[in-house]
Parts: sequence; structure tokens; C-alpha cells
Amino acid sequence: MSGAAETTMAPAHGKVAQPLLRLQNVESAYGPIKAIRGVSLKVQPGEIAAVLGSNGAGKTTILKTISGILDPRRGSVEFEGADITAHDPAAIVRRGMVHVPEGREVFALLSVRDNLMMGAYTRSDGDAVARDLEVVYGYFPILRERAAQEAGLLSGGQQQMLAISRALMAAPKLILLDEPSLGLSPRLTKEIFEIVVRINRERGTTILLVEQNANMALNAADFGYVLENGRIVMEGGCDVLREKDDIKEFYLGMKDQGVRGERRWKKKKTWR
Repeated sequence: MSGAAETTMAPAHGKVAQPLLRLQNVESAYGPIKAIRGVSLKVQPGEIAAVLGSNGAGKTTILKTISGILDPRRGSVEFEGADITAHDPAAIVRRGMVHVPEGREVFALLSVRDNLMMGAYTRSDGDAVARDLEVVYGYFPILRERAAQEAGLLSGGQQQMLAISRALMAAPKLILLDEPSLGLSPRLTKEIFEIVVRINRERGTTILLVEQNANMALNAADFGYVLENGRIVMEGGCDVLREKDDIKEFYLGMKDQGVRGERRWKKKKTWR
């Protein structure tokens, strides 16, 4: 992950680069049910940051709160140093942040090309839009082949490619990417993660990734957060997180075979 490391190094004068995105003590809820509790995190320019956690941990709620879909009860969200807490989602997109939701949510009755152009609706730089369309087709050639086809007729993997590409057409500074592996085969998951890393390295696009597939996320990302029951319980560089015992056992499925007779479901996480 050297590409992102280079982009996030401290400037020569010694000051630490300002995070592109910062959450401070954010709490969000669905009615009486608190989904995230006092979440604080930051994403540096040019990096891939990952939020790991089991189903129902609150990962998707974090992204919805950042992108303005859900207003937080407490705390603040800052983007490029500006407070965007509870701002209108369209205004947040115009600032340069795009949310790729869980489940892809393409416009099923529109063509693949029209879906892509919908991603560029906030832009007025026509020549650059045309160039970005060619870049997208370079990342995902199948979208060029299916450009005139209705998006709803694509496979799940192709729809995920389209959803990511539609986000790229907005020329974002930050992409919020929610569960890109959901419902996909291991082969397609690997292919999409490889493209996500390429997008980050080649275009310098910062990515906040929410993912249950911890192995793929930790190998793609530079920095990671572990979310449990709406709270962040561990954070650090992904190379460090991969070596943590709790991460190995509870997220990577690597058990210590030397502990004889110990039942995995009775062992508690220590987050050491």
C-alpha cells in the first residue's frame, strides 16, 4: 500500500496533513435504537480506510450518516475541514463525496450508459466527462459492451461494477463504498477489489470502505477500524491489524489449534 502511504506523509514543514474526512463522537439512531455510539474516525487524503464488523454492527449507518442520508443525534462530520453534519446529500455530492450504497441500487430501467451519465449530473465539464467515461470503460470493459443494455439485466457483479463506475463519473475526492463483495463470488470479489485499489492508486481517489470480508478489506486498505455493537473497538494500520489475535480468529477464521477443546463461541474478544 505504498502509493497511499506516500500521499499521506507529513509535509516537509512537519505539520500533519489535515484529514479529508473526520467524524467526532457521532451517534446515530433509528427511532429508539442506537446504531452507532460515539464513533470517531478520520480518513487521510489518498488512502483507503476500511471499517470492519459483523452484520448489524453499524457499518452502513456510518456511511449513511456521513453522506447525509441519516442525521446524527450527536457529534460532527467534517469534510475538507468544513462541517457537513446533516447537510443535504446532493450538496455533499457537489462537495466531492459520493456514496455507493449496499445492494448497488442502479437505475434498472435505464441503460448502462445512462446510469453512468447520471453519475456526472453535477458536472459541466463535458470534455472531461467524456474522458472519464473512457476511463471507466477501461476499468470495466464489460460496461462498454453492455452500454445500451438496461442496467437491471446485468448480473450482480456487473451491477456492482456499474455502481462504482457511476460514482467515478462524479469525479469524487472521496468514495464511500458499502459492502462491494455482497452476494458476489470469490472470483468477482477479487476482481472488484483489485479495481478499487487501482482507482485509488491511479486516480488518487480516497476511499472509505465498509466490508464484512475482512481478509479482502485488510489486504486492500491502508488503515482500518473495527466496529462492534456501534462502537469502534480497535483501529490501526492494516498490516498491524492483520497480526492481531482477535482479528485473526474472529474475522479471518484463523484459530489457535494449540488450545485443545476450547469452543470458539465461548471465547471472548479481548481486542488486544
